[in-house]
Amino acid sequence: MQTEIVLSGFGGQGALFAGQVLAYTALEAGLHVTWIPSYGPEMRGGTAHCTVIVSDDEIGSPIVRHPSAAIVMNIPSLERYEPLLRPSGVLVVNTSLVDRVPQRQDLTSLMIPATEVAESIGEKRLANMVLLGAYLQAAPTFTLEAVGAALGRHIAEHRRSLIPANLEALRRGAELARAQPVAA
Repeated sequence: MQTEIVLSGFGGQGALFAGQVLAYTALEAGLHVTWIPSYGPEMRGGTAHCTVIVSDDEIGSPIVRHPSAAIVMNIPSLERYEPLLRPSGVLVVNTSLVDRVPQRQDLTSLMIPATEVAESIGEKRLANMVLLGAYLQAAPTFTLEAVGAALGRHIAEHRRSLIPANLEALRRGAELARAQPVAA
């Protein structure tokens, strides 16, 4: 099994952190993993994305040309990664910031109002976890419990008070994905 995921958005939206959480979860499960971040020169507001490869065998290359899944948090990310996904891939879209539906019909597309959900939880910066929860529902690489446990062990000390809200965001994202019709 090898899964290649790209997570992309503006800097400050937490795409890199969500990728780190996946990578930590894979490490704790004894799997092989790569996490490669990429971001523009701006600290917040520029583009930011990361790729995560999870495999039960050694990973030959950390380069991902055609990922099996993409979590996109904004229009530029959708435009960049939708064409690159493998057929039958999973595309998770933050409809709070993306005002168009994906064009490809050969993907499982999940349209999730992640920013609104995060705001209803009380912290709009949790949109990344809402989208990650939706992805995990559609492509159960890991359980929500495993991701939540890894999050709890690796979140920065000054953010530990946000663990319950992060877990709620994961759960709400999974619920929203479960409620959508699956078409791929």
